[in-house]
Amino acid sequence: MGMSQFYGTAEDAVSLRTIRQAIDLGVDFFDTSDFYGASSSEIGAPVPGFGHNESLLGRALDRRRDEVVVATKFSARPTGDGTSLFDGRPEYVSSAIEASLRRLRTDYIDVYYYHRLDPTVPIEDTVGAMAELVATGKARAIGLSEIDADTLRRAVAVHPIAVLQSEYSLWERSIETEVIAAARQHDVTLVPYSPLGRGMLAGAFGPTTVFDRSDFRSTLPRFQGEHMARNLALVEDLSRFARERDATPGQVALAWLLAQPHDIVPIPGSRSLPRITENLAASAVRLSADDIAMLSTMFDPARISGERYGTRHPRRENEQSKARNE
Repeated sequence: MGMSQFYGTAEDAVSLRTIRQAIDLGVDFFDTSDFYGASSSEIGAPVPGFGHNESLLGRALDRRRDEVVVATKFSARPTGDGTSLFDGRPEYVSSAIEASLRRLRTDYIDVYYYHRLDPTVPIEDTVGAMAELVATGKARAIGLSEIDADTLRRAVAVHPIAVLQSEYSLWERSIETEVIAAARQHDVTLVPYSPLGRGMLAGAFGPTTVFDRSDFRSTLPRFQGEHMARNLALVEDLSRFARERDATPGQVALAWLLAQPHDIVPIPGSRSLPRITENLAASAVRLSADDIAMLSTMFDPARISGERYGTRHPRRENEQSKARNE
């Protein structure tokens, strides 16, 4: 994702080289979306375009497609006013995957996600259309993203859901309340995005860090002012913990996720080979039960400062329907 939007600009040539080098290192799971590249945190700024990230990955996987698992997503669509809407209509599901297959230069997608729910379409209708993709071989498995426990239960009643992608990390644990239990009940693997807290848990930021307007973090309360200062204090505690174990804070944060009692496949977003190498080494970090408990307490949700997202003005259902048909 970061190779197309959200965290500043990136050069395609560098990104292509990094992806191929990652495969050489043993990385075999790549997560993308048709929407990555279609928007910017800076209103009116030029963007690579809808489908850019899929096209980039398709180029990178030339003659190496069989070495990796590819996951992509549909539903988010840009609008003319700089916002986006979510489209879960069955007819859009079928047209979206055809476009993704072309951009990814493949005839099947390993995991096809419903990126965000369309409030105007019952989940059963969308998942039913996705099930048809599995039946025809265009998708090998289907997944959902950012849903609640009840929606997951309704979805699995239509077709098995292989994976659920939600934000989950030491500093974002809201899915622990109900969603993880529902996923475990229905044998759904959890795929945490932003497992490093959008870079915060990697220890890369300090009190003087300023995010460019094109960087998505410039819009997030947890990265602003007093919230930032309080959260950096927690990361300093994490850094001390990591140093005592000859690891980096990012490696410890990933090891904490891997140690959870559930099938978990974190997807840290990385744009550089050194960071990818560092993240891969997290699988060798061993945490005791006491370590896990200490980290969970250190990042108790009550200690995290700031809301997950800033103020948003989501489209009402009738506005989505109108925009979709324009």
